[in-house]
This record gives sequence, C-alpha cells and structure tokens, in this order.
Amino acid sequence: MGLRGLIPILAGGAVLAQGVYYATHNTRELLRPPGAKSEEEFLAKCIRCGRCIEACPYVSLRAANDLEGVAVGTPILDMRAKACQLCEDFPCVNACPTDALADVVAREDVDMGLAVVNEDLCIAMLGDRCEICYNACPLKNTAITLNPRLREGDNIHTIFAPVIDEEGCVGCGLCVERCPVGPRGGETVDSKGNADVAIKILRDRQQAIAETTVR
Repeated sequence: MGLRGLIPILAGGAVLAQGVYYATHNTRELLRPPGAKSEEEFLAKCIRCGRCIEACPYVSLRAANDLEGVAVGTPILDMRAKACQLCEDFPCVNACPTDALADVVAREDVDMGLAVVNEDLCIAMLGDRCEICYNACPLKNTAITLNPRLREGDNIHTIFAPVIDEEGCVGCGLCVERCPVGPRGGETVDSKGNADVAIKILRDRQQAIAETTVR
C-alpha cells in the first residue's frame, strides 16, 4: 500500500481514537452554567445563541462540540480547564433570553453539581499537608471544611482531610481547577470514564453522594 492510500487510514484512526476518548470521558463532569435546571428543562429552553458564553468575563463557558456527549452548541464548563468564578452579578444568567438560566440571585442559589474527593489520590488524605482545594473555595467553611485527624497507624502526624458539605457545595469547580493532582489535558480515564484526579464535580448530586458513601 502506498503512502497515498495510508494517509486516509491514519486520519480515520486518529478520529476514531479521539471519539473513543470523548466517549469514555465522563460527560457528568461537563457542567452547565449557573441557573440551569434539569438537563431536560435546560435543553428545552436553550436556543444555543451563545449569549451566556459571550457574557462570561472569565471565559469559563464554551460551546460543546459534537464529540463530547452533550448537545452540540450548548454552553458547558470543563472545571479542570476553567472553573466558574461565581460572579456576584451572574452576567451569564442575565444574558440568557429564554430563562434556560434563571433564578440565581446569590452564590448560594447556584446548583451546578457536587464535589467528590478521591481519598486514594488526595495529597492531604495520603498524609502530606495540602489545603489548596479548601483555600480555593469561595464558600469555605460552608461548602468545604478541613477535618484534622491522625494519619492511620501514625500517632505523630495529622491529616487535614477535605470534607465536602452536600448542602453547601454549589459545584463551581474552583477546587478542581486548582487541585495539583492529575494531568490537565487528555487525562487518563478508565473504562467507566473515571479520571485520575483527586477531586471532581458531578452534575448528578445523587451519584456524587453515592460515590462518596462507597468510599
């Protein structure tokens, strides 16, 4: 087979590999902007006009592409790339012409998801001092606290374990963006779409609570 015949095969393989990555990448971690309700209600009202994306002063929002497992052109946030800053005046919500984003007055009103800590990867849980997620949180001591306890089998060193409050966490993702554990692009994912990161945000609160309970 000549080079001319090989190029289309290689190109096709690259597209397939990219598709496999996005298929296994956990779409539960691609979040909607503040003010979005259920996915069904959001999609029924969102007209994909891009106004919320244009209004975001931190360039946190972007339009979903056709490989990400969510409706193309709808606004999403990838917290590991750029978290929501929880602007006080919520320009993205105010820019929405159809109320696909609505009913957000204060930061505490936001419900984008719930943070989940992977205790097997968290630096603090493994015994080293790290408070990055705690210090990054705009709702610290409400959404996240530090629980000091002795390291297992060690009566000398103290662990400052991050604890997520199920009611207080609004899912802004600033903890995820700042966490030093896990690569920031093309991260390794297993067959269930779980990435090797110490903290993530899940849209499905019940799923997040279930994962926390299992641990």
